[in-house]
This record gives sequence, structure tokens and C-alpha cells, in this order.
Amino acid sequence: MNSAIIKRSVVVAGKKTSVSLEDTFWLALKEIAEQKRMALGEMLDTIADGRDNANMSSAVRQYVMQHFYSAAQPARPIVRPDFFLQSVAGA
Repeated sequence: MNSAIIKRSVVVAGKKTSVSLEDTFWLALKEIAEQKRMALGEMLDTIADGRDNANMSSAVRQYVMQHFYSAAQPARPIVRPDFFLQSVAGA
């Protein structure tokens, strides 16, 4: 598996910026957006709105981790809901 971090140009809240993510996180983010029937830009806006002083790349990684952690543990509540995210909304 290639774990190289790739810088990608994106638009968040109408402004051009970049996120540096491994392919795994980028593909997972696109999959989540598709599952939620959201455009990727809309998903990034949601993540950006909920982040708390985290850089965008970190906020995306946290969002993806929380999404899949929650999906893997549907019957068990998260003991520490802030373990992955402090305030990223929509995860």
C-alpha cells in the first residue's frame, strides 16, 4: 500500500486551498460523500465548519476515522466521543 501524502487543491467555503492526504483517506472521503449523496465540496465545507483549530488535512482524517469507527461499532456507544473528533460536525 502506498502511504505517500499527496497535496490536492480543493475549494472550501468558496476559497481555494489544499489538503495533504494519503490516497486511503482521500478515497474514503469520496466514498463517504457518495454514501451521503453529497458533493465532495459540500462534504469539505461541512468538515471545515465543524473543525476546531485543526488544519484541514487533520480535520479530514479525523472525520474519516470517526465515520468508519462509528460504522464498525453500531451497537456499542463510543466511550469517549471526543476521542477522534472534538467538534467536526456531521461525522
